[in-house]
Amino acid sequence: MRRLLLTVLAAITLSGCALKGDVRRVETQVADFREEVARADSARAVMLAERLDEILTIQNRAADSLGRLLLSLRGQMRGDLTEVHRQLVAIQELTGQSQVRLSELRGQIERRSVEPVAPPGQRGVHAPGEGPEDLYEIGIQQHRRGSPRTARAAFRRLLEDFPQHPRAADAQFFVGETFGADQPDSAEAAYESVLADHPDSPRAPAALYRIARMHEQRGDMQAARLHYRRIVVGYPRSEEAELARTKLRNP
Repeated sequence: MRRLLLTVLAAITLSGCALKGDVRRVETQVADFREEVARADSARAVMLAERLDEILTIQNRAADSLGRLLLSLRGQMRGDLTEVHRQLVAIQELTGQSQVRLSELRGQIERRSVEPVAPPGQRGVHAPGEGPEDLYEIGIQQHRRGSPRTARAAFRRLLEDFPQHPRAADAQFFVGETFGADQPDSAEAAYESVLADHPDSPRAPAALYRIARMHEQRGDMQAARLHYRRIVVGYPRSEEAELARTKLRNP
């Protein structure tokens, strides 16, 4: 009996020693696992930090490139705006000069239109820029720019001072043109003056055609056809004669 008790005690003692060894092994394994996890976390953290550094580097480079691009564009835009401003200033200066010159010419012509006509013996003496060609050119320019009164004043001054000049027929014709459709009676009177004073001028058939057209627009076809026939008979080779023949064939 005593021997059996000793055997049991020995077994229990050995069993306790075995349990302590297992616990130590488990603790060792747990510690090793924790170290591995810590090392893995550390490596992951390092990788993340490196990746973050790369991203920050790329971002900084992009920011630098964008900054340089913006500076370049800003400088280019500033230069373009400066050039545009310079051109606008130049255009404004030219426009202002043109307006001033136009006002001066208009004033000169209007003053001349109301000045008394010099006696016949004193004609032929004119200041520079007042010759027949100059007056005709001024009249044409003003007519094209939509200033009929100023144009008419220039043409009439030419007719008063240079009635025998080759440009006289042209000037008389354009007096009629400056009245246009707004004052048909005055226009017709001016065209009739071309026929009366310059019947052999190339402007004569054109004046007749203008008169015929005005009668046609009024609905007076009898008077219109009469003037068309005058063109065909009196100026058969003119361009207006061809137009008049067409009008007579197609009543």
